[in-house]
Amino acid sequence: MTIVNRVPDAVFKTRVRDESVGGDNPFRWEEKTTADIFGGKKVIVFSLPGAFTPTCSSNHLPRYDELYNEFKALGVDQIVCISVNDAFVMFKWGKEQDNQNIFLLPDGNGEFTRKMGMLVDKSNVGFGMRSWRYSMIVDDGTIEKMFIEEGFDDNCQSDPFEVSDADTMMAYLKGVESTGVSAPRKAFQG
Repeated sequence: MTIVNRVPDAVFKTRVRDESVGGDNPFRWEEKTTADIFGGKKVIVFSLPGAFTPTCSSNHLPRYDELYNEFKALGVDQIVCISVNDAFVMFKWGKEQDNQNIFLLPDGNGEFTRKMGMLVDKSNVGFGMRSWRYSMIVDDGTIEKMFIEEGFDDNCQSDPFEVSDADTMMAYLKGVESTGVSAPRKAFQG
C-alpha cells in the first residue's frame, strides 16, 4: 500500500439531473475531476467496498449523513463517499438510503481508488476489484489525515470497520479521543 500526500488526478463519470433532457430519465453524463471536487475546499472523504452492502448501508453512510451539520459547523465544505461502483448504482443506493447530504461519487473504473493505493481484490466474496475502507480529510487537494482500516490485503477474510467511521473523524476534527464506532443507524435488508 502506497500512501499519497495529495489526492491523485482522476476523472469521475457522474450523472446529474437535467430537466432539459426530459422523459423518464432526466439525467445527463457529467465528468468531474479531482480539481472540481477538492479544489479550494475542505472535504471529508470516506471510501467503502460497495453500495448496498451491510456495513456501508447500516452505519458508514447513514452516520456521516446524520452528523453532516456538525461537520459543516467545524468548517467542512463537503462530505464525499467514494465507491468502485457505477453512477447508476450509487444513485439508486442514495435514494434507497434516503441520503440527504453526502455526495455519492462513483469511481466506476477504480481509477481514483487505484491511484490512492487503496484498490484491493475482493473476488473471494464475488466483488472483483473494490476499494479498501478508509476515510480522510482533504484541504484543497492535500490530504491532512487518513484513517485506514487494518488488514489491508487482497481477498481479506474480514471487513474491518473501526477507524473510517464518522465518529472517529468527528473526534479528530474536535481534537478529542474517539469513543469508537457508533451503533448501526439502520437495519440492513439484503
